Amino acid sequence: MPPQTGSDGQNPGGSGSTNGPIVSDVLPKTQGINIFSSLTRDFEPISSRLNDASRNVTVLAPRNSAIQALPRKPWENPEDYGKFGEVEAYQGEEGQDRARKNLQRFVEAHLVPVSPWKEGEEAESLVGGKLRWTREGNKVFIEPGHIEVETIAEQVYNGEVWVLNGVINYA
Repeated sequence: MPPQTGSDGQNPGGSGSTNGPIVSDVLPKTQGINIFSSLTRDFEPISSRLNDASRNVTVLAPRNSAIQALPRKPWENPEDYGKFGEVEAYQGEEGQDRARKNLQRFVEAHLVPVSPWKEGEEAESLVGGKLRWTREGNKVFIEPGHIEVETIAEQVYNGEVWVLNGVINYA
């Protein structure tokens, strides 16, 4: 079980060195979430956080099927289409920058800088979304959205990887 964290998500007295695996070690090996796992490596602030043993995190990783079932791609934002039009929204360098920022927001919406995360405790994702989890019988759900947690796949020194059967609201 990972050590307790302060409200800043830091391990008290954490030096950054561990004797065991950390989130960045186990995330790519967790079955069924390779789309999300690969996205975490696309953004330096995210990959460095997951590589930092002194900063705890709960990763709420959507299953590949949940990402594939989205009505729009994670890098798309309906506001961009309204503002720039269907063709221009993601064209050129500025459009690619918008898509990249949207994709980073998608990933950060699934990272909670707290671990362990207690039932009913409200925590903020890295994009500021307020989340909590509840238990109903033998199932766990992330609120808001009533997103089922399929499993807590890994518990390592600096956090946990939770596999979700849905996607956290990232808009």
